[in-house]
Formats: sequence, structure tokens, C-alpha cells
Amino acid sequence: MTDAADPATVLVVEDDASLNAALAATLKAAGFRPVTARTAAEGLRWFAHYAPDLVLLDLGLPDRDGLTVIADIRAKGQTPIVVLSARDAEAMKVEALDLGADDYVQKPFGVEELLARLRAGLRHGVQARGSAPTVRTGDVEIDLGVRVVTKAGEPLKLSPKEYDLLAELAVNLGRTVSHKGLLHAVWGSERADIQYLRVYISQLRQKLGSAGGTSLLVSEPGVGYRLAAVAV
Repeated sequence: MTDAADPATVLVVEDDASLNAALAATLKAAGFRPVTARTAAEGLRWFAHYAPDLVLLDLGLPDRDGLTVIADIRAKGQTPIVVLSARDAEAMKVEALDLGADDYVQKPFGVEELLARLRAGLRHGVQARGSAPTVRTGDVEIDLGVRVVTKAGEPLKLSPKEYDLLAELAVNLGRTVSHKGLLHAVWGSERADIQYLRVYISQLRQKLGSAGGTSLLVSEPGVGYRLAAVAV
């Protein structure tokens, strides 16, 4: 398991070699640390070895049904599980969720939607664990458990949308979150007006201020935004 400033480790269990490689490349480009497996046995072995922050799991594995893998992982703890499968039967989705999967993404899928689902899974994982729910960068402290933000020890007043944006960025501390990802996470749709995002980001940037002369809220032109990881 990593701390908030390190790349989140995502275990990808997918038997299709080309999709496995594509997912690994996509996750790495998005700032995650991918670990890949192509069988249930290999996936469970890497799960025990790496203690990933999230598991992206295909159900159609060559050696065992992915549903049994969900049950095995759940017996060991509350690591978030996002199922990725071509199976579209409602009963299959219900069974996966009942066994403990956190989300279900059907193939074919959009990359931005998948990344948004992974970020949501990671965020819920942090809240469920209750361990280290506080993210610190510079003189700003974000307590994700009680939704309290302080700057230099003093409470920072944020609107609900400003807090939601900051929480999404804090969970991904040091990693860029795309415009679409933020719109999906905060407004519920990546088709929301991006101007809303720009307005709230501008307000949030002013409130957070800077560290060492550099803004804590960094723009990646044409891509998105990230909350800089600055040592206290």
C-alpha cells in the first residue's frame, strides 16, 4: 500500500494480452503504478505480494471464474475491486457486486470513464480503511474523513463544490486529473460545462495559495489539474 504522495498501485487481472498491455500503459500515463496478471492464480499471488490499492479484475479468466477471485480478495480485506467484463447479464453484475465488487465496467469502455471509476474506487477505499484519511501538502491539511480543510492550522472555508474538487485532487495527490475526470467526479457528468470547472478551480487556487512561491494547484494545459505534493 502506498501513502498519498506515491503512485497508487493498481493490480490488473486480465487474460487478453493486448488489452492487458493497453491497460497498463493507460494507467501508467495517468500516474498510477500498474501491476499485471493474466490468470487468477497469478493475480492472487501478486495481490499478496504487492498489497495493491485497487484491483481491476476481468471475470473471464482461463483458470478460474473471476467471481471466485472477488470472494478470495474480500476474505482478505476491503481493497477496492472494479470488475471489467464483457458479460452484460444483469444477474452477473448483481452477483459480482453482492460478492463485494465496488464497481462494474462493461467492455467496450471509454478510457476517461474507466479512470474516473478507478479514482472513485480509490477514494472510497481510503474512506473505508479509515487509515491516513488526512492528506497534507505544504501548509494545507485535508481531512477526508470529516471533510475539514485547514491552512497553517486555521480552518479554510470552502463551498461544497470547492471541497469536492479538492478532495478528488487530494486523493490523487501529485497526479494530474483530467478535465473530464473532474467533471465526472464532481458534477456527475464529463459533459458538464467546463467553464464551471475553471471558475471553481480559480477560486480554489486563490484559497489554497502557494508553497515556496509555487501554486499548490497546478494547471496542466489542455489536460487537467493536479494538487502538488509539497513537503511540510
